[in-house]
Amino acid sequence: MPYKWPADTDFALWELDVLDRACPACGRMMHICDHRYRRLHTLEGPVQLVCRLNHCPDRHCPGHATTKSPELEATIALPNWAIGWDVFCWIGHRRCSRHMSIPHIQSELLDDYAIKLSDDAIAKYIQRYQVMLAARQQDPEALRRHYESVPEIVLSIDGLQPEKGHETLYVVRELTQKRVWFAEALISATADEVQRLIAQAKEWATSMSKTVSLWISDKQDAFVTGIAAEFPDVPHRYCDNHFLRDLAKPVLEADSHAKVQMRRKVRGLRKIEQAVLKRQNVKASTKGAGDDPAATMTVLVGPANSPSPAADSASAVVLDYCAAIRGILNDDQGGPLHPPGLRMADALEQVRESIQRNLDAKKGDSQKPNSADWPDALTGDWSTSGPSKSQSESTSRTSRRSPRPSNLEEGVAPTAKRSSRS
Repeated sequence: MPYKWPADTDFALWELDVLDRACPACGRMMHICDHRYRRLHTLEGPVQLVCRLNHCPDRHCPGHATTKSPELEATIALPNWAIGWDVFCWIGHRRCSRHMSIPHIQSELLDDYAIKLSDDAIAKYIQRYQVMLAARQQDPEALRRHYESVPEIVLSIDGLQPEKGHETLYVVRELTQKRVWFAEALISATADEVQRLIAQAKEWATSMSKTVSLWISDKQDAFVTGIAAEFPDVPHRYCDNHFLRDLAKPVLEADSHAKVQMRRKVRGLRKIEQAVLKRQNVKASTKGAGDDPAATMTVLVGPANSPSPAADSASAVVLDYCAAIRGILNDDQGGPLHPPGLRMADALEQVRESIQRNLDAKKGDSQKPNSADWPDALTGDWSTSGPSKSQSESTSRTSRRSPRPSNLEEGVAPTAKRSSRS
């Protein structure tokens, strides 16, 4: 189906002529007999080709009935293509090197180069690119030049099944140069079919006069028997990827069991959070009740540059610890090389050490004498019922002798004094 160009498309005009105009039959100079017009996309913009067709002017010459096209036309685009070689290679590179999907390629072509192609057209160009790439990879002369400086080669074989129920694609790769030799889809991976692929790899190695020093696979039965039949003296080793995948199964099972055991010990986070939030709500309601001017008493508070009250700070720290521990318990990333159970154990140990450091620092601060650290008293309102004169003086004397730890935690000063304005 011909490509439909918009009516307002601005084309760049490229005129091509035949370079060798000598008639291949009689040697006479050929004349222009017709013109062929083509329109195609390039990365530089839309182009219209004007190809001058030539033929021999002698009607009795065998070359008179044959027209010759300009030689440069094939270097710009193949016949019946709506895109040039540059766009074709751009699509193939995005697909094979960057693994971009067809819709992604389609949108990037439209956004960056204003080239509008359908999904089917892009899929056909990708298929042609893969055929050309496979032909280039299997070119004997190119292979021979590529392996001139390689003394020995290492081969591998593996089966790739795109989706369940589809044909399995068996790929033979050479590992020293990291090059795919060939691939073939097999409906049934019988021992005879697999051995045929291994025999083909042997022919390739023989044609290049190279020695196969090692075979690598996942050691399926068909691979083991086929390699042993075609390469009896060549070692056959287990693939690292399959080895780690098989090794990961018991490791991940043991790691999962360890995570279950650790989760059983680290419980009660939700109860702790609920208790802290409930305590904060109670304090907020008590603070709101302190707005009553009839029930106030004057107390001494800490330094003017002290942080927020210790209770609120401690509650925030507890909630942060709970959130961090919950994130540690829900972390399942890492894989067999970095098991999540070991990472969980290390993270929980760091949390435990952090809590212990905070407790040690708190204990050390409470043991230091602090009577000289507090400046002159600042007045403030404390929300409670109005105390009697004797109770206030008794509380003041008790606070001077030994401040209560609970007052330190609540952010209240270690001493209390009744205001002279009673």
